[in-house]
Amino acid sequence: MSEKLKVGVIGATGMVGQRYVTLLANHPWFQVTVVAASKHSAGQKYGESVKDRWKMGDTPIPDDVKDLTILDAEDVDAVASQVDFVFSAINLDKADTRKLEDEYAKHETPVVSNNSAHRWTPDVPMVVPEINPDHIDIIKYQRERLGTKKGFVAVKPNCSIQSYTPAIAAWQKFEPTQVLACTYQAISGAGKTLETAPEIQNNVIPYIPGEEAKSEDEPLKIFGHIDPATKQIVKADSPVITSQCLRVPVLYGHTVATFINFKQNPSKEDLIKALEDYSGVPQELKLPSAPKQFIQYLTDDFRPQVRYDVNFEHGMGISIGRLRPDKIFDWKFIGLSHNTARGAAGGAIELAELLKAKGYITKK
Repeated sequence: MSEKLKVGVIGATGMVGQRYVTLLANHPWFQVTVVAASKHSAGQKYGESVKDRWKMGDTPIPDDVKDLTILDAEDVDAVASQVDFVFSAINLDKADTRKLEDEYAKHETPVVSNNSAHRWTPDVPMVVPEINPDHIDIIKYQRERLGTKKGFVAVKPNCSIQSYTPAIAAWQKFEPTQVLACTYQAISGAGKTLETAPEIQNNVIPYIPGEEAKSEDEPLKIFGHIDPATKQIVKADSPVITSQCLRVPVLYGHTVATFINFKQNPSKEDLIKALEDYSGVPQELKLPSAPKQFIQYLTDDFRPQVRYDVNFEHGMGISIGRLRPDKIFDWKFIGLSHNTARGAAGGAIELAELLKAKGYITKK
């Protein structure tokens, strides 16, 4: 343990916070030493606080976390003094989230955030490690703005875009121009289970507030570039993305029906090979959470399915299937990703591993 980085989980009692503490159990690089939440939970033992609202099913509360006393997430001095960096899954409004995450950064404590509050801050990298790892280089400019040596904020993108953005990334050489993405999103994306969401029983909800804007805009920041002159990440101009986002009665797994146009004229074989061959820096570095196979292509017309494929590569891989020509667009396909593994806590942990491997997160 002495060799591991000490980690705090901010917002540890919520669904994403619970996923963090379970995924970090026995992590080879990181050790959870602090759990923090609202003032209401502060002072309680973690295990006692979450025992009646544990949402991780049969996965138990990790032994090395259950007896930790919950700290007040807003007591930045107390938390920051005990950790090397923090994961943020705090449930506050965007302005308060930005303020709190910046405060941790200014206390020389790097923040890897699951929240959306800082995703459009121009010098905050929003990273899928397999797609845009180079964006972490913006941190040097962010540190200049914050006046820090170690502290910074980095974020992971929206969960649902993980189901189709990796395919677009794999197909960049074919110059995608237009994308239509219709997502069918699990109830855990709202922080609920099937038991605690009676409104989803035998139902499909056709609106998720804010989700369509995220689905259409966030991939363009991921495909963007760092502009040294402005010290900002400039988003890409293409592809143009439009979306519809629905909530469906599934616990884990965001499915997407995607339609896409290209400047080039790739064959089906070209597209499948590009998916299967695609890998990135996490695979080169053999990061602990990185899937060996980032994207799998399934030839069975009945796949991908949540029941069979959501846990591909421990939930960190992406499943694509039903690639076929379309009458209006060039091609269409179905994608699937695990929304709380790859899409939330797992993606943030892989990002933290990348930041450690590249020297941005170190022992204090």
